[in-house]
Amino acid sequence: MTATAELMDFADVVERFDPVLGLEVHVELSTATKMFCGCANAFGAEPNTQVCPTCLGLPGSLPVVNGTAVESAIRIGLALNCEIAQWCRFARKNYFYPDMPKNFQTSQYDEPIAVNGHLDVVLEDGAVFRVGIERAHMEEDTGKSLHVGGATGRIRGAEHSLLDYNRAGVPLIEIVTKPIVGAGERAPEVARAYVTALRDLLRALRVSDVRMDQGSLRCDANVSLMPTGSTEFGTRTETKNVNSLRSVERAVRYEMCRQAAVLAAGEKIVQETRHFDEATGSTSPGRRKETAEDYRYFPEPDLVPIAPSREWVEQLRTTLPELPWERRKRAQEQWGLSDAELRDLVNAGALELVAETVEAGAAPGEARSWWVSYLAQQANTRGVELADLPITPEQVARVVTLVAEGTLTNKLARQVVDGVLDGEGGPDEVVEKRGLKVVSDDSALLAAVDEALAANPDVAEKIRGGKVAAAGAIVGAVMKATKGQADAKRVRELILERCAQ
Repeated sequence: MTATAELMDFADVVERFDPVLGLEVHVELSTATKMFCGCANAFGAEPNTQVCPTCLGLPGSLPVVNGTAVESAIRIGLALNCEIAQWCRFARKNYFYPDMPKNFQTSQYDEPIAVNGHLDVVLEDGAVFRVGIERAHMEEDTGKSLHVGGATGRIRGAEHSLLDYNRAGVPLIEIVTKPIVGAGERAPEVARAYVTALRDLLRALRVSDVRMDQGSLRCDANVSLMPTGSTEFGTRTETKNVNSLRSVERAVRYEMCRQAAVLAAGEKIVQETRHFDEATGSTSPGRRKETAEDYRYFPEPDLVPIAPSREWVEQLRTTLPELPWERRKRAQEQWGLSDAELRDLVNAGALELVAETVEAGAAPGEARSWWVSYLAQQANTRGVELADLPITPEQVARVVTLVAEGTLTNKLARQVVDGVLDGEGGPDEVVEKRGLKVVSDDSALLAAVDEALAANPDVAEKIRGGKVAAAGAIVGAVMKATKGQADAKRVRELILERCAQ
């Protein structure tokens, strides 16, 4: 490990070096059960309550492949323009992790289910960059370690560790890119755009909830540098488990600047894994990176090979949904968006969310307004991506409907959305719990109007004298008295009726 801690200015990096990226994205599938057993596949259960002899690696237990996971793997491969293998098999990847009870991971090595594809990604200025896909293969996730007592949450400095095996055996698809070359100064942007496009694609396929905050989509970013004009790749590092789109971009940029400083100082890059620190935007050393030989791969003896028929593959091809980029073109035409407006929606990560909200019954204008204004502000305040907010397009559409029906005002609707974001339930449940329905009963409103007129006799006299605009002050008083729950339009009508008597 080098002691160099300096960073080279990014402009100097791209002038002196060409970056080479390799992105490995792990996707947890949203199947009902795990990859090789019947245990439930659900996030957030009590620790070690979703386990059995198979996923705990107990002697005598045998795995059975999850057919839905295989189907999802094929659909992912097809959507990524991959060739689907006519015959493939699983392999054992041997290494010791405390949270991997079998001491090997059932994965695929040299015989993956999907190979040789590509994904075209759109950058912020509309330019298209093609990322080659080397492979997509099936495997299982490990358990989860919780290191207690340290300052960083890592094992170094911890007093003890707790192990949760609920995640052990959860179905994973690992999608590995071919070396990404030629991106130059846009390499960090390309990395983010690729993971964004991949997340959108997987969400459209409905094979995963792609919640980066919950670990169901994780990116390992491999970065190396070679001197400008060279064709020989440099030594790479692998920044593990980057769990947000912004962090993918930051991690790649940081590693480019760090490696350039190391090379400029005449030192060598160490092939190693690294950890990304969200707070500082920096990476730190993990462990020396193994080679394939270190994992001692060999065919899994307890599972038969998988040989998907061409008829089945073609049948699955017919189930592919409208892809995100096709959907964008259609949405632009239907909603009358300019190229710039469409790009803004895409860059904000809002287009698919708006589209799903419209599909759930909201008008396009209302859906756009919620996602790009109030919800975007909430995402920024919480420091998360828009799609990672704990509210669904269906729930947003329901809020829009409640406003349209007159059940909520816009102000009350924002309170309902806040309640959903805070985990208080769906929109109707929040309305009920918080008592947020609009007060439209005339008897209740008249009582509030009379009280406001009595408290503001000068304003009431102006209204009676023909100065109708003065009614706004009384409307405001009623709205304050009813905590914003009165129907403002009806309140105004009642005020004018009272003053006309």
